[in-house]
Amino acid sequence: MRRHTGRILSLILVLTIVFTMAACGSKENSKTASDGTTTAIGVGSGKHGDIKVEVTLTNGQITEVKVLEQKENEVLAEPVYTQLRETVMQANSVEVDVITGSSVTSKGYLDAIQDAIVKSGVVLAAGSAVADAKQTEESEQTYDVVVIGAGGAGFSAALEAGEAGKSVVILEKMPTVGGNTLISGGEMNAPNNWVQQALGITDDSAELFYEDTMKGGDNLGQPEIVKILSEKALGSAEWLRDVVKVEFLPDHLFQFGGHSRKRALIPVGHTGAELITKLKTKAEGLGITIKTNMKAEELLTDDSGRVVGVEASTNGQKVTFHANNGVIIASGGFGSNIEMRKQYNPELDESYMSTDTPGTTGDGIIMAQAINADITNMENIQTYPICNPITGVISLVADSRFDGAILINQGGTRFVEELERRDVISKAILAQEGGYAYQFWNQEIADIGKTIEVHQDEYEQLIKEGMLYKADTIEDAANFFKVDVQTLKETVSKVNEYAKTGKDLDYNHRGGLVSLEKGPYYIQKAVPSVHHTMGGLVIDTKARVLTTEGKVIPGLYAAGEVTGVVHGANRLGGNAISDIITFGRIAGQEVAK
Repeated sequence: MRRHTGRILSLILVLTIVFTMAACGSKENSKTASDGTTTAIGVGSGKHGDIKVEVTLTNGQITEVKVLEQKENEVLAEPVYTQLRETVMQANSVEVDVITGSSVTSKGYLDAIQDAIVKSGVVLAAGSAVADAKQTEESEQTYDVVVIGAGGAGFSAALEAGEAGKSVVILEKMPTVGGNTLISGGEMNAPNNWVQQALGITDDSAELFYEDTMKGGDNLGQPEIVKILSEKALGSAEWLRDVVKVEFLPDHLFQFGGHSRKRALIPVGHTGAELITKLKTKAEGLGITIKTNMKAEELLTDDSGRVVGVEASTNGQKVTFHANNGVIIASGGFGSNIEMRKQYNPELDESYMSTDTPGTTGDGIIMAQAINADITNMENIQTYPICNPITGVISLVADSRFDGAILINQGGTRFVEELERRDVISKAILAQEGGYAYQFWNQEIADIGKTIEVHQDEYEQLIKEGMLYKADTIEDAANFFKVDVQTLKETVSKVNEYAKTGKDLDYNHRGGLVSLEKGPYYIQKAVPSVHHTMGGLVIDTKARVLTTEGKVIPGLYAAGEVTGVVHGANRLGGNAISDIITFGRIAGQEVAK
């Protein structure tokens, strides 16, 4: 009996120690002040790494949330750490809606807060329903210029109008600014640019850029519009550099598919975040008003048919914006609107993912059509060939393709020129077994553009998802994705020979292949995703929107992907930024007149 009693006492002692340790563990990174206020640190997984927060709780209420560490996109994360923070504190709960367009960051942030609450040991008081948003907007507002859309085109237009002394408001339906420009690679084609000169590329010209762009779009772009793009692209790049203070890499360019020269300037960081951050800063310096969560819904006209304003809404409240000079539509394309895609190109249905932001739904096109604006080229919708098979997101790590990476199929053979047009490569990939491809390169190629270094977060995510693998040998790389080893070795051997001779006898690689003799190697699985809608509103050389009868709609301008006259059947890589900045500036200059 005594033995059993001793065992029971021993067991109770062990359990007491375990529970004590568990209690201590739950209080880790947590402390309580003499007034009863508790602070705790929590961690959640964001899009680009861990998000660490410190949460303060008083009498069962969340009274403060501070972000201690995070690696998220600065622009996309801003409403998460401001708007979502206020919502959580008001509701006293993490059971709230995420920020549209920043859902992964939102979830990581909310998980971090919940983690901190659990560690604090505090039981939250009953949460209250989040009160309806207060109607803080004046129902009638007047500006000289109203811009719809806060991407690259919208900001460029707003800056030019603002520089001309006009009062400007930008209406953005999403919680964050930036649009597709923000999440793009941000590269920009400009013939005869300063980096070309530094690298000894002296045989480029506006005429050659024009020829490449027209040919790349099957000559369906309007020649007079493409000519303006070609002649003004360099000036637009210099404006970004000198006026907006965008930083570009001084010693590296990309040669995107369909281009006959390396001419694409690369922003610092290799993403559009550099452009949007600097454009937003410049706009704020000029006193330009930016209204997010403000959805433009209708263009207002007077008795003469002139566009004089915009009807918009925010949090259920209707707001009328009067425009003394005019309205500029810079709302982007319709890549995220599946029904609209199917209307004009039934092939691009739900089976295709999209690289675009959720806000890319064609609103500007629809609004303008309601007042008889003409549209063109709507059936031409581009897919980007190298995207994440799980999310559909464009792979920026895979920009190594522009430095020499090759594309292979499941059998281990090349099947297309890697610097062909996007539509050609996408169709070639879809024709392969399984409708996917692999991009294959080595460390020597990786070191050229440093795409893994500058996109380390994406690289780690692809590794984690099993969509990208680093291998010491060709055999190891092939085995990971069950690619035919012997065939891949033969393919690599041919590439190495072509790299030495400078002649790609299979696909005539226009940039010149790079040797794959030495490892380590990288192999990445990829599929095409909907990327750019070439169709949209018809504009003239002054960015004025035209009617179905070919007449100017007074007071209405448009720029960027919302228009349909620039790229024809296919947009060449690096031409989007050239387009949105050039015609955004023209729209802003013209409306200011």
